[in-house]
Amino acid sequence: MTTVPEPFPRDVGSELLHRIVQACVRRGLALALTTTRWKVEMDATSRSLLLDPAGPGVLVAFWHEALMLAPTLWWWTEPRNPLLRLRVLISRNRDGRMIAGVVAPWRIPALHGSSDRKGKNKGGASALRRLRASLEQGDVVAIMPDGPKGPRREVQTGALALAELTGAPIIPVGVACSGVRAGSWDRMIVPRPFGRGRLICAPPLVVARGRRDEMRAQLADGLNEAMAKAGRRLADADYDERLAPMRPPGISGQQDARTATVGRALGCAWAAIASLLAPGLIIMLRRRVARGKELPARLRERIGLGGGVARPPGSLVWIHAASVGETVSVLPVIRALLACAWGEASDAPNVLITTGTVTGFKTLAAALPDEIATGRVVHQFVPLDVPRWVNRFLKRWRPQALVLTESELWPNMIECCRRLAVPVMVVNGRMSARALAGWRRAPDLAAWALSPIRWIAARAEEDAARFRVLGAPGVVTAGDLKFAAEPLGFDAALLERLRLIVGERPVWLAASTHEGEEAAIFAAAAALRDRYPDLLTIIAPRHPERGATVAALAARVLPPPIRHDLGLAPRRSQGQWPDASDPVWVADTLGELGVLFRLSRVVFMGNSLFETPEGRGRRGPARKGGGHNPLEPARLGCAIATGPAIENFAATYGRLGDAITVVDSVEALSLWLGPLLADAGHAWTAGDAARQAADFDKELPERLARRIYETMAGETPAQVGA
Repeated sequence: MTTVPEPFPRDVGSELLHRIVQACVRRGLALALTTTRWKVEMDATSRSLLLDPAGPGVLVAFWHEALMLAPTLWWWTEPRNPLLRLRVLISRNRDGRMIAGVVAPWRIPALHGSSDRKGKNKGGASALRRLRASLEQGDVVAIMPDGPKGPRREVQTGALALAELTGAPIIPVGVACSGVRAGSWDRMIVPRPFGRGRLICAPPLVVARGRRDEMRAQLADGLNEAMAKAGRRLADADYDERLAPMRPPGISGQQDARTATVGRALGCAWAAIASLLAPGLIIMLRRRVARGKELPARLRERIGLGGGVARPPGSLVWIHAASVGETVSVLPVIRALLACAWGEASDAPNVLITTGTVTGFKTLAAALPDEIATGRVVHQFVPLDVPRWVNRFLKRWRPQALVLTESELWPNMIECCRRLAVPVMVVNGRMSARALAGWRRAPDLAAWALSPIRWIAARAEEDAARFRVLGAPGVVTAGDLKFAAEPLGFDAALLERLRLIVGERPVWLAASTHEGEEAAIFAAAAALRDRYPDLLTIIAPRHPERGATVAALAARVLPPPIRHDLGLAPRRSQGQWPDASDPVWVADTLGELGVLFRLSRVVFMGNSLFETPEGRGRRGPARKGGGHNPLEPARLGCAIATGPAIENFAATYGRLGDAITVVDSVEALSLWLGPLLADAGHAWTAGDAARQAADFDKELPERLARRIYETMAGETPAQVGA
């Protein structure tokens, strides 16, 4: 075993000074890197090499000037591949040891050494042996090919010799961010807080034996191209990630005790605030009744009172789904639990499902009428996250387990279940970058709130990574339940009536739209009116109560005046149907997208296309949104487009790949629509590609249901990963 020299002089005063400097540098660097918003772009092969837990050893190469930014690659990769082991080659000089001390608390161990020069041993041979051993174990090793002293951006032989000797691929990495350049030989990048940064992983290179000189030029070119790309400025909205060191699982000792104490104190404060706000929440609920968002006869359920419904006998699993999307995605899991195909039918649990919206309840009632009628499934509106209301609910229903869906993480609800020894699980776990940023403002509260959860079945590796960053236990990437959902149901009589009304007119659908993007949708339709004078645009706002507003907007944007007898576009909720002269029909109802997706095979998914009134500004369009589930139209064979603001469904859209078209302006939307409206065969081909991409992992609901059942029974749950 090689002994690394002491990183600091033995003089106590000097050592203390060095440690203070290290701590200051670490805190300053952490502040800059964690407050920067990042855009991470990965070559597919490089991404696979970094994220495969059983993959081979890999070398990642940075120019020395990016040394202070190198932790960002580790912070992005570790949550997605917790089994990853990273080593970084750093010189044995004083500066190298200082850097090693800075990054050590981030679980980035250093290997000290550099290439031998002028007959002077700098530990290169010893480092080479340890690097080779690390790569043979499947580790990722970070190197700076122009270090430790340059010349700047000139590849030295050591890195290539290591790659040639071990056969490990080299991934060229470029990284740049807001900051300043130091006056050092390498013009090192010093990041500043609250900036913008870009991380690029280029395609990997393999150094074949005897081709070291040729590969030196290729590696230099790859690094230079990656750095040039990383330095190009993007629109602000494109910087969609915040990176941070992952909270290590199972922290022990004083740090663990501090985290638990602070988290518990914050949790108590959260509970106290919720209790103090309870009178105001009751007023808020009554206002929701006035707006039609709560059912007056069932309002007491929101404070934990049962409304006269009896608890079904036997075991009971509580599943909470916020609204329509979560309810639809969890329906196959409910059916699998009720069937209990892996055991005796008598062992199957009953299901108590809560939703937070009336639309979620209506979706459930339409999907499971027989199960509700027989008492196998009971619906309640979820109590708000006030401790005494949640406790009242738990004491009444006495569930054996709580299953949360997607991003429904309520600290008081989880804590109340912990106190009553009710196991908590999460299926189809979703954690957006925005939600992660919010939780990270109180990391100890997040760790405390998530610690009672037995396991989280995340829908994608991005979500799993964000849960792990917060220290959540038992996180696995299981897959997206929305891929396993059944096609949306539909009213056959309504569909037939609409087909007779529409006839041979060209038609397209803008589904689940939000305020701020409908003007662009109508502008795209107006741009196509010259070519398709009888074009019918159907728009289904996500919130039906906005129907009148959307209809009035259509009348302003789409001349000539719409329906002289109405003064605005006809609305489904008012029993109005489009006639041959109507360019727009507003489908402002719930539960009819299954009909509309079958009526029109050309679909734009909303909550994704937002621009400033002036169009693209200096830093690009001002986007909000987050997208909506594209699998519902894809499963029915629709050609689909979306705007670029799809953060909440990025993994789903990524899975659909080329079957989805992203449009970022009125012009792009109209250009996408034109060929599909002109050629029905083209629309069918695009829709068939979407249908095939959406047909994925139909066995996931049963795997999740079995894991829920085994957790309820106190057994070791089976794996659920696809």
